[in-house]
Amino acid sequence: MDLPVQPPVKPMLAKSIAEIPEGMLYEPKFDGFRCIVFRDGDEVELGSRNERPLTRYFPDVVQAVKQQLPQRCVIDGEVVVALGGGLDFEALQQRIHPAESRINMLAKTTPAAFIAFDLLALGEQSYLDAPFAERRAALEEALAPSGAPVFLTPATDSLELAREWFQAFEGAGLDGVIAKPTGIPYAPDKRIMFKIKHQRTADCVVAGFRWHKSGPVVGSLLLGLYDDKGDLHHVGVAAAFSMAERKRLLDDLEAYRREADQNHPWHDWSDLDRIPGGAGNRWNAHKDMSWEPLRPELVVEVGYDHMEGTRFRHVAQFKRWRTDRIPRSCTFAQLEVPATYNLANVLSGR
Repeated sequence: MDLPVQPPVKPMLAKSIAEIPEGMLYEPKFDGFRCIVFRDGDEVELGSRNERPLTRYFPDVVQAVKQQLPQRCVIDGEVVVALGGGLDFEALQQRIHPAESRINMLAKTTPAAFIAFDLLALGEQSYLDAPFAERRAALEEALAPSGAPVFLTPATDSLELAREWFQAFEGAGLDGVIAKPTGIPYAPDKRIMFKIKHQRTADCVVAGFRWHKSGPVVGSLLLGLYDDKGDLHHVGVAAAFSMAERKRLLDDLEAYRREADQNHPWHDWSDLDRIPGGAGNRWNAHKDMSWEPLRPELVVEVGYDHMEGTRFRHVAQFKRWRTDRIPRSCTFAQLEVPATYNLANVLSGR
């Protein structure tokens, strides 16, 4: 492979802000795997955010790149899986599997798509130093002949339309809006774009914790919500504590560790992909996913952006303890459910 921009490349990143800023170019924020596509004729490499190639996991995307993208190009975008008219991140995660036979089967049953949103190189020319407005125009021209499952992300300079997208597109599984200054170069691993995501809170039961990798202190709290039948479901974790907070949490939780394994609501779960211990981390098979049970008597308020099925899509943020709430009051009914929106209508903006 001999391109003006050679792999690996760390993608340009975005800084989280609370409000959509004025005077920029806006794009929907797709919820998938960040991916930089490198194509030099029949050679294709799919680079990830952590620089681990995605190529072997997505043979369907590799084939689509060969059919739809220019012969020599480097394009930044997102690999997604769409099911039922919306993005399905859980189905996308299942595509990361060690067995080639499983990978090939999933490529047929849950095919992925590539959504392009930036241009790093085309032909013999590098676009890294070009302003974003120029890169976007060149990308639109380069992808004009392309078709599904390769898409060009919609974009607008209308703040009003960006605000509409922020509200409406969540129903298709998208998680916000990206705002890009039109004059910025492509800066790998730098946060010079902006992302605006939904911010919500929920009261959850704390039913366990994981140890921190640095030693015998709390790493994360395991969160649960009750369904209509009274069953407690694991919905995610709260983390990002300071070291002093981790030590204090261990003291605070000590009383709830006593006899916690007796009649714990998660002790007999058989679905290994759903229990807090899980079947391991798909990106890091050596990561310790073990957990310590707690009597489900504590309630915590956490901040989150959106749900993926019955789980928080990202790590929730600890807000405060809710000593005024009883655990059984922490149900799925408190969560805001976005109105359904078809992904095809999002992508038709091209």
